[in-house]
Parts: sequence; structure tokens; C-alpha cells
Amino acid sequence: MARTPAPVTASSRITLEQVAELRGVSTKTVRRWVAAGWLPAYRTGPRLLRVDPADLALLERRILTAGVGHE
Repeated sequence: MARTPAPVTASSRITLEQVAELRGVSTKTVRRWVAAGWLPAYRTGPRLLRVDPADLALLERRILTAGVGHE
């Protein structure tokens, strides 16, 4: 039987500080990612931003390099 994913609630989202800690970058860098549209964020107050943990996977992408997979 397939499980349905739990709905994302405001309480399951994480702060920009937590994202920065998980990724090993500064909070300022996380804010740049949000501003550039690379990381979706949700406003939970006049100045508070939160991120869905599932969206962190959007930051990762495979980069093909010369010689890899080419013979």
C-alpha cells in the first residue's frame, strides 16, 4: 500500500539559519539563494522566512564534466 506524503505545514518548515547550518554556508548565502529563485521560501510573518526541507534537494544538481560518460 502506497503512503501519501504528510502535508507540509508551517511548523514543518525550517528557518534560514537551519538551512545555512545544514548546507555549511552563511545565512546571507541562503538569502541570496531565495532572492535568486534557487530555493523556494515561505513568508510566515512580516519578516520571517521558512523553507520546506524537501526543497533543499532543489539546490543539488548533477554537473557533467568532460570525460565522464564519454568514451
